[in-house]
Amino acid sequence: MTVEAAVPQDWQAIGNLEALHAVCQRLFIPDPDERLVFGEGPDHARLLLLGEAPGEKEAAAGRPFVGNSGRLLDKYLQRAGLRREDAYVTNVLKIRPPGNRTPRTSEVKEALPLVIRQIELIRPAVIVCLGSIAVQAIVDRKAKITEIRGVWQEKDGVHIMPTYHPSAVFRDENKRELLKQDLSSVANVLSKLGT
Repeated sequence: MTVEAAVPQDWQAIGNLEALHAVCQRLFIPDPDERLVFGEGPDHARLLLLGEAPGEKEAAAGRPFVGNSGRLLDKYLQRAGLRREDAYVTNVLKIRPPGNRTPRTSEVKEALPLVIRQIELIRPAVIVCLGSIAVQAIVDRKAKITEIRGVWQEKDGVHIMPTYHPSAVFRDENKRELLKQDLSSVANVLSKLGT
């Protein structure tokens, strides 16, 4: 995993997702046989799903949430009455950390300006932060997912739902119902917002 040094001086000058993607491809170089995972979905989706980093399957496919966690997320979205194809799906990191390890603070810090600009360009009404890395990147770097999970946050007029990453459900069955509840709450808020 390599991050190039040529960081744009002014992220605000990047005016659309296509241009941001091009910058991302220059800055973040995946390992050989892996691909950059920029994100996918409608350019102006009302719902943005934010994970931490691509896993092995995602890095191979170049798409976010395509492995077991993605299938579980799709299933729970559908049960909540939400459609993945209506959401923009991405991660804080755009390349897989070696060995699927947890992203380092320095890696999150390097990726954060790009993620913030990505969010600004999409302009979602609701962001679902899937897991602690996403919550700490977007809500508060000291936030603990176990303390704020399921509690709506608001930042710059955007409603943010911190919840567990789908992979956490595989390790802890008790989190399954909580993730379902949080996605149902997201569907309710989107409905009230008229989106």
